[in-house]
Amino acid sequence: MTPQEIEQAAAALDEAERTRKQIGLLSLRFPGMTMDDAYSVQAAWTARKLREGRRIIGRKIGLTSKAMQQALNIDIPDSGVLFDDMLFDNGAIIPAGRFIQPRIEAEIAFVMKSDLAGPDVTVADVLAATDYVVPSLEILDTRILRVDPETKKSRNICDTIADNAADAGLVLGEQRLDPRQIDMRWMGAIVFRDGEVEETGLGAGVLNDPAAGIAWLANRLAIYGDSIRAGEVVLSGSFVRPVEAPSGSNIVADFGAYGTVECRFG
Repeated sequence: MTPQEIEQAAAALDEAERTRKQIGLLSLRFPGMTMDDAYSVQAAWTARKLREGRRIIGRKIGLTSKAMQQALNIDIPDSGVLFDDMLFDNGAIIPAGRFIQPRIEAEIAFVMKSDLAGPDVTVADVLAATDYVVPSLEILDTRILRVDPETKKSRNICDTIADNAADAGLVLGEQRLDPRQIDMRWMGAIVFRDGEVEETGLGAGVLNDPAAGIAWLANRLAIYGDSIRAGEVVLSGSFVRPVEAPSGSNIVADFGAYGTVECRFG
């Protein structure tokens, strides 16, 4: 993609988010689009948001499970950016119309106490740089159509990456945990929608160790001269499939001894 095409795509995504009207697949509009192009679109969109006064509070990692990677025919995760206006309190009511097609995932969030810069970051480095972990919900949304109505083609990994890895919001739990004192592979959740169990999963679904995703992200960011910074929140990736959250949905993720995270969609 040319620099002009990258800016055009970023502007279209920005307009879609503001108007709550989805755009067509970028992978159809720009058939030669690569993953590097997609990250360039994401970066251009991020720059627009920063110029508008929004503030980066962290990162998200997606597509960490084998099932999701196989569905999109890829073998690596992806990542997006968390902004200050995406953060909701535990138990919050999400305003009606805030999102287009919201879905929910349960994740383990890392809150960093020191910078984490690649290359060659290891899981041990991640644990040393982490202040605490906390149960969380990620709110996904898509500013790009999931399926093109004419060709019936589904969005691909490039569409998802450009669309800020489908990131739209997060809800953090209240129980802060020392990742060096627990086995996060066995830290899981039961996800309810309106009182019915929709999904269950364990942290091991995230690359067999949620901290491994954080290491991957730090090393990927190093390629672009970027890093994870002290104080940032990093969503390590979902260990459940996305749960649809239409208006009126009450979502509860029960992490057992590690607490409960919930929100309601107005």
